[in-house]
Amino acid sequence: MPSNDIVPLVNSISEQIYLTLKRKILTGDLCPGTRLIVLDIAGQFQVSQAPVREALERMKQEGLIIGIRNKGSVVSNITSKEIRDLFVLREIIEGFAVRTSMSTLSEADYAALETIIQKMEEAVEQSDTLSILELDMDFHGFFYKRCDNQAILELWNHMRTKVMRFMAISNRHSTTDMLADWHRMLIDALRTGDGDIAEEAFIEHMHAYKIIHLD
Repeated sequence: MPSNDIVPLVNSISEQIYLTLKRKILTGDLCPGTRLIVLDIAGQFQVSQAPVREALERMKQEGLIIGIRNKGSVVSNITSKEIRDLFVLREIIEGFAVRTSMSTLSEADYAALETIIQKMEEAVEQSDTLSILELDMDFHGFFYKRCDNQAILELWNHMRTKVMRFMAISNRHSTTDMLADWHRMLIDALRTGDGDIAEEAFIEHMHAYKIIHLD
């Protein structure tokens, strides 16, 4: 891991380490099975071991890394089976979240979604992988938050990082130039006021990735 990576301004050294390592995992610079050695990382960032351990613990909670006996922390794997299972679950709960929340959406909500899309366009222009993925998840997460179902929101929060990892793999094999336009099409579907049309649009959006990269 080179020490001259450009990272965003953050409030703590631990956050900087976390974001740097997370970006490397999502971009594939750190492959599944790669060991993350505390002493090495601390040396690269020229910090004590404490913020490194804090960052690694946060990554373990998200499932980005796991602890293996005699190896320590290693980058976790994500299998095709896990991804398929996630897609099945996501189709069910995202369809519900969209149907439940769409009737409550105001013009302010649509403006907030458009702001996310505009930031997505900027991230694509800058080839900022982590921001692209975070914004994509923010767009879809908007509906999980608005559907007023805590159990579904907790499911989304639990699966979000794994979804990001698959999206990162997908984006490495296809262009993200149309990503903003695809999300604007979802907004168009929402504006119809028809739950069937909106749910179908969101599911087709997910299928586009699954068909190309899993089937």
